[in-house]
Amino acid sequence: MEKLKMNLEGKNTALIVVDVQNDYCHPDGAIAKSGNDVSSVKKMMPNLCNLLDAAREHSVPIIFLQTNHDKTTDSEVWLSRFPDGVNPICKTGSWGAEFYEVEPQSIDIIVKKHRYSGFIHTMLESILRTLKIETLIITGVSTNLCVESTARDGFMLDYRIVLMNDACAAFSKEEHEMTLKTVDTYFGMVADTEQVVSFWRMNATKSPQFVT
Repeated sequence: MEKLKMNLEGKNTALIVVDVQNDYCHPDGAIAKSGNDVSSVKKMMPNLCNLLDAAREHSVPIIFLQTNHDKTTDSEVWLSRFPDGVNPICKTGSWGAEFYEVEPQSIDIIVKKHRYSGFIHTMLESILRTLKIETLIITGVSTNLCVESTARDGFMLDYRIVLMNDACAAFSKEEHEMTLKTVDTYFGMVADTEQVVSFWRMNATKSPQFVT
């Protein structure tokens, strides 16, 4: 709890929600259809929703990262990841690109992204600097790809990183746990939603509220 206190107490904090979209999360989405196991997403959604509710209750800004791909973003190198050279994931304007079981509110911020990291060619850093954010609480999918890439880049840009172990999901237990260990060792810390929510509740009258 002391490490969590160091990262949150008196720090302007934002909650980052990475790629909670149909193609990554839904059983009928592109990732599941390619043979990946998305069952862990369903398990983590109640924790994510509780964290979202608590963030709004305590005036913590929420930023949704939303992947979109089309011919203007899919470079030859990017498409080389796919055996047939065709990217079926999160096509701009498609059902697959829509949010999965979460609905950003009018006060929330949506940042479009086109690569694993939420910092690559997006407005994310500009938004964080404008809001004077110091700590990023990171959630979403998949733990070892877009979540980890965003966490790593955030740390490199001098943000404190708190990765939510029970509000992230990967397509295998091994991939999920690998990232938890890596981030906790080198790029910040790992916590669970109850720890963060409890901290906010205990410090609601002590710490300055940050209102967007």
